[in-house]
Amino acid sequence: MSCCLLDFGRVQELRQVRDFLFQNTSFSLSLENELTWDDSDWGSWENPDGKEDGAQLQSAPWLQDCVMSLSPCSDLLVIARDHKATFLSAKWRTDESGQEEMTLSVTWSGTLSAEEGECICSVICIPLASQKRSSTGRPDWTCVVVGFSSGYVRFYTESGVLLLAQLLHEGPVLQLKCRTYEIPRHSGVTEQHEELSILYPAALVTIDGFSLFQSLRACRNQVARAAAAGSDVIQPPPLAYKKWGLQDMDTITDHSSIGITTLSVFNQMKNASMLGGFHASVKGSPPAMSQYITVGGGPYTGFYYAIEGSSQPLLSHVALAVASKLTSALFSAASGWLGWKSKNEEESVQKQKPKVEPATALPVRFGLPDSRRHGESICLSPCNTMAGVTDDFGRVTLLDVARGIAIRMWKGYRDAQLGWVQVSEARGERDLATSPSMPRRHAQFLVIYAPRRGILEVWGTQHGPRIGAFTVGKQCRLLYAGHRLMGVNSVTSQGWQIHTQQVCLFDPVNGALRAVTIPFHLALSDKKSERAKDMHLLRRLTTLLRSREVEPGLLESEAQSVLLDIKHPAIKKQALESLLSNKNAPVFCLTNVTRALLASLKEQDAEAVDESLLQFCSSQLKLLQLYTDVQLLHIPDTSPTEPEHPSFSAIEEDLARVGPVLQRYTEMNSRPCVSFAQDSSGPLPVRTFLSQLEWVNGELRVIKQPDTDWTQLGSFLFWGCLSGQSPLQRVCETLQESGISPQQLLSLLLSVWLNKEKDVLKYPDAVSHLGTLLSTLSSMKGAVDESWDGQCVSPWWQQVRTACVQSESSAAALLAALVAHRVAKNAITRLGESKFQEDWECVSLELEQWVVCIKQLEDVLALQTLLCLPSPQGSTGGAVTRCSVKTLLESGRGGVADCVSKLIFRQGVSPDLLRDILQRRGENEPLHICVCICVVLELLECVCQRFPNSLSPDVLFAHCSWENVVQWNKDPEVGQYLEWSVEFLKMISNPHIQFGVSAMMWQTFIVKRFSATAFLMEKVGKAPKDRLCRRDVGMGDAAVRSFLGSSVQLLQALMEADSAVEQVSAPDMCVEEVWGGAEGPVSIVELALDQRSVHYPLVQHHCVLASLLQAAMTFSLRLKPLSLFDSKGKNAFFRDLSSIQLLPSGDMDHNLVAVRQEFLMNVLTGWVKVLAESEENSVKHSSTEDMWPSVCMELSSILQVNTDILRRHLVCELYNQGLDLRAEEVMMEVQDKDVLGSQLLVLTGQRLAFYLLHSQSQTKPNMELLARLPPTLCTWLKAMDPSELRCPSVPLSQSSRLINKVIEMLPENHGQYSLALHLLEAVDSLHEEP
Repeated sequence: MSCCLLDFGRVQELRQVRDFLFQNTSFSLSLENELTWDDSDWGSWENPDGKEDGAQLQSAPWLQDCVMSLSPCSDLLVIARDHKATFLSAKWRTDESGQEEMTLSVTWSGTLSAEEGECICSVICIPLASQKRSSTGRPDWTCVVVGFSSGYVRFYTESGVLLLAQLLHEGPVLQLKCRTYEIPRHSGVTEQHEELSILYPAALVTIDGFSLFQSLRACRNQVARAAAAGSDVIQPPPLAYKKWGLQDMDTITDHSSIGITTLSVFNQMKNASMLGGFHASVKGSPPAMSQYITVGGGPYTGFYYAIEGSSQPLLSHVALAVASKLTSALFSAASGWLGWKSKNEEESVQKQKPKVEPATALPVRFGLPDSRRHGESICLSPCNTMAGVTDDFGRVTLLDVARGIAIRMWKGYRDAQLGWVQVSEARGERDLATSPSMPRRHAQFLVIYAPRRGILEVWGTQHGPRIGAFTVGKQCRLLYAGHRLMGVNSVTSQGWQIHTQQVCLFDPVNGALRAVTIPFHLALSDKKSERAKDMHLLRRLTTLLRSREVEPGLLESEAQSVLLDIKHPAIKKQALESLLSNKNAPVFCLTNVTRALLASLKEQDAEAVDESLLQFCSSQLKLLQLYTDVQLLHIPDTSPTEPEHPSFSAIEEDLARVGPVLQRYTEMNSRPCVSFAQDSSGPLPVRTFLSQLEWVNGELRVIKQPDTDWTQLGSFLFWGCLSGQSPLQRVCETLQESGISPQQLLSLLLSVWLNKEKDVLKYPDAVSHLGTLLSTLSSMKGAVDESWDGQCVSPWWQQVRTACVQSESSAAALLAALVAHRVAKNAITRLGESKFQEDWECVSLELEQWVVCIKQLEDVLALQTLLCLPSPQGSTGGAVTRCSVKTLLESGRGGVADCVSKLIFRQGVSPDLLRDILQRRGENEPLHICVCICVVLELLECVCQRFPNSLSPDVLFAHCSWENVVQWNKDPEVGQYLEWSVEFLKMISNPHIQFGVSAMMWQTFIVKRFSATAFLMEKVGKAPKDRLCRRDVGMGDAAVRSFLGSSVQLLQALMEADSAVEQVSAPDMCVEEVWGGAEGPVSIVELALDQRSVHYPLVQHHCVLASLLQAAMTFSLRLKPLSLFDSKGKNAFFRDLSSIQLLPSGDMDHNLVAVRQEFLMNVLTGWVKVLAESEENSVKHSSTEDMWPSVCMELSSILQVNTDILRRHLVCELYNQGLDLRAEEVMMEVQDKDVLGSQLLVLTGQRLAFYLLHSQSQTKPNMELLARLPPTLCTWLKAMDPSELRCPSVPLSQSSRLINKVIEMLPENHGQYSLALHLLEAVDSLHEEP
């Protein structure tokens, strides 16, 4: 509650700023000699003392030679020297502790001077308000106004772009100050206009804020448009201004523009009499005047008054090329602004020196004469009533602006820097009941920074004491803007919260920006103020409470003394709240202090005592007494235990029924887990107890908090009873006497029971203790409605059921429901016996509700046991899913299947294994699997028995398929996820479900990546490499191959399901009877059944493309897939499968068919090569590899390619590779035997030519045989090229068999039949050679 100095930002890159501003100067050389900078530590703020950097910076006070200005919004800092300047803008970053802090870093640096020899004299940052309606007081942008020694004033953007430049007077600019709009505090305050004032040695220039705001916005927009269009910036029109020639002062160093003031009638008559004498005439109404105050020498302070209307605004260098008339000048400026000015006119303006308008003489009205004193600076207060002036004698003088007198002076502040802080009174600090319409009070504080002493002081005005002093560095700068946002008025400021800093201290040692925070009550602090004394006592108590090691006796006596000495009820209540919320204060100390305070309040006069404070003390004392009583009851004692309620025999039967599942659930949740020290069970702190209970209208209520807080309070009240360590009846009686309603006690009991499940399962007797507590609580007055007859739902027991169905602690919820069911049943039985007096069996709606609830909880327990299975090491799929009855009911009809499918994915159960598990449902056939999977199967079978409809095979397969494709979409590199998804999809027996799921998978996950793959391959013209696949498709090349294969299978499954849909009726989505009320998101199966039918030819069209892409990726072939189709086929790709597209029909172009045929032949060639490599390496090839011949034949029929040509090509390729047996199998399907015979005859000749002519082992018999061959055959063999054979060295037996096949295929009248016979004789002769 005292003033403080808080860091709100930090300036970075100070070294870079210094090096840039002092580059190539003697000062920079001296800095380099004195300083030894370490680049590695620059920018590190981890040294709070700043000893090393501080010593370096103190030795070089470079910042004192610079001109600085900070924006009132603290988002822009300008540091300038000579002709250079650096702009630093605000950015937010996160420090090492995780907290966000504002930093100012360099965004622009450069040279601002435009003329030779000029330097920067003054800088000011003016934020311009946004004109958007959605703005809430933040600036749109910030304009940097710079005054130069040449007399120029230039306006820049935050990025250093020049907007406007104007020469207003010949001479250096001494000061730039701005006055912005302030909301009047009351109706008597004159609303001031915005204004920019520029001080020269003998003149003062003022620019109206409204016209300046509009001009700057227009200039910025015009510069932006010119930059976007790449054109030249049009010279903007000049600014309208007023120029006053300040007279009757020897030297002027600083000024302040007070604004428009109006004298009172008395002061008007006094001034008229003094100036005009006895016969002076007085006007009826006082004139409005603009007041200016200057400081300097001769006189020390001067007061100037300019009557409104005595000087017209000036427009300089407007009429340089035209006549001197004002209208012509205005038209010329407007035409140039709108783009009508000619180029020659612009050049002439640039070459000529701007004309400087003369100033209007303004004599000084009066001043404070002091021939020896010379004023240095003046700082105006925010409300324009006072001003602080510094001088060369080291004094700070406080001026009354209205009266023109000095009202206070401080000495010993040489080179002082001044600033003002205005603080508004908080609404809660005044009595709103007496004066609700009164405006809030404001207090003004003068901040003085004395750099010679390194101290920052805060003084209350006008005659207030020093309320704060801070030791700071001697090189700091006090930054006080004195203005806020420009462009705000009485209309736009409504509802705004303008965020601006008033005073900021910049420390160059560590770059910290600090703001002075002052509470309002310090303005009222004096020796006679009771409030100040109370605040001092409160701070004294707060300091005592912060001490860690304080004796309880000392704490009690000191706290009691402070509370009794405080006079104000609000501060007394605040002090008591601080004491009660202290974590180190013992309960007996709090009780004694509260009791003493309550006694002192009761002794006072009833009318003088604050009623709210009295009630607060009384309620807190009752809570402390309750805390003490309950704490004493939980202390173990050796006294005889009280007789408990008889146990319920039916509970044992219920526990025996759910025992196996409960035991397995306990085993699954007994694994060790991480716990934190603050989470360990311990005594509830008294401050936590007090913060969770409150008295409302004489009734003790529990404050609604998160479950953890309810658990802490519930554990404090009931855990001793549940664990058997505390007397049940005495605890219940104490709680009943305390005034807590039975409903809230029941909520606390259920909260601790449900949230401490692991501890509950450790105590075997906890169930019986819970039954006793429930019976006791239900017998309290107000628990169960007396009019309840058992045939309607009781709110009391409905509260128990609601808590159980909402809890994710399945075992604890089931046990609580079983106990509550038996207690409710006994109550209903007693109620029935009292009414009917006969042995009637009670049938109650309440009991039916319990039967449904218990059945749901048993199902959830079995399901949760399955979901608690630990995931295999290295598996994915997320954390263990926690479920409750409520979550399952809200998850819709597919909630159970969704949970189980996630578990199946997490456990890595394959599709074949899951199918075997579901097929053996209810059978005892063993499966040869590992032990860990056996646990999964056992629990899964148990859950499937409880959910026969929700976990039917088709539903489970559908959800497993969807879960796998979802996980694949998250990690496409794992192609097994998509492969298993398609396998699960194929296992769905109902075609309606299979069709819907496959259609959704294609549209949701597949088609986007599929189209990207097709377009990528079309672009590169071949199977893309890994880098391109990752860039365009989002997966590697190996994953793309797997993806295309799964896409083909998905489309085939979609076509098969679409064909079988009409033959089978759509299934009905059924759930178990107790789960019939499930409502929530639509399940996967329901969505699948709602899918629209597809256009079969369009699906087949995409399947053909997928097969082509898969073949190209598998065998690394060159292919532009879309080029294999005509324009109709290309346009039909990647459309909605349910739409009717125009597909190719009729005979295809022969050139297109030839390209298709060539590609399919290349596929068969690639397959033969892979087959040969696998057989050569003795690797067993999969069935998927043998599918390619059949795939090519199917594609050929669709693509209008001759199938027989492909078969002949395949036979030749197989013989070419030496796979004669496989070739003979395919040969049987060839129709054109003649052509095949001719092709194979050439292949046989190549084999024989290699054996006779090109073999390394040429023998003499072979040469003799070659000589005996017919010349025609010999010549034909020599013309053969065995290099075309991939496997030329084939046994002669295979060649003999091949030539026999050729002779069988060729007719006798064939032209090559005789050649074949000669070949057969030659092969047989070679075969007969030893």
